[in-house]
Amino acid sequence: MTESNVIHAEIREDVGKGASRRLRRQGKIPAVLYGGKKDPATLSVDHAAVLHAAKTESFYSSILEIRVGDGRSQKVVVRDVHHHPYRPQIMHMDFFRVSADELLKMSVPIHYVGEDKSEAGKSSGVVIQHVVTEVEIAALPQNLPEYLEVDLSHLHDGDVVMLTDIELPEGVEIPALAQEGSEEVMIANTIHIKESQGTGVAAAEEAAAAEAETMGEIDVEADEAEVEGEEASQEDDADDAEGDKE
Repeated sequence: MTESNVIHAEIREDVGKGASRRLRRQGKIPAVLYGGKKDPATLSVDHAAVLHAAKTESFYSSILEIRVGDGRSQKVVVRDVHHHPYRPQIMHMDFFRVSADELLKMSVPIHYVGEDKSEAGKSSGVVIQHVVTEVEIAALPQNLPEYLEVDLSHLHDGDVVMLTDIELPEGVEIPALAQEGSEEVMIANTIHIKESQGTGVAAAEEAAAAEAETMGEIDVEADEAEVEGEEASQEDDADDAEGDKE
């Protein structure tokens, strides 16, 4: 376990909305650890360290280790993160205990590679769309991948890539594939754009501009009282979620 995957935590006895708000003012994140056929445990973790770690994609799809001051540790995965509505602040976190012999279900990102080498990628007026960017998998902890890779180098104009086309590592399953109609789930495709749109970026910008014109101009300056109410509501939601697990 690398140090970047280690989260240092403290056991906390003081719980409730008031206690959680005091923790946040101290630069801490209130958190709950549950699962693994054990009682939930209430924790606090350092906000600055976790916010930095949470900027990496692998933080949400890797096995992490929580360590407390008395030397105890527990392998976990991130189950839920409550963010502040407009500040770069994490309000609350849920961690789930990991057992070596227990099947784990979680979402992992899809990494698309090779599209610049494909015939579709080289064709003028053709854009490759990534329709699905993450997928839920099931695996034992030792088989858990940080991401799934999908090779698009073979893609031609008009081709599509389906969920069933993902090559899975050994010991990894996609539960959705067991469901009826899974063969019809598209994860990537090719589309034609107008010559005036140029690249895919320009096409996206033009589409966004057209949508904004249709919907009308949106006022981005929120009323101060409304913002304060939203902030309080976000804190209450995070604290209520914590209370449900205690």
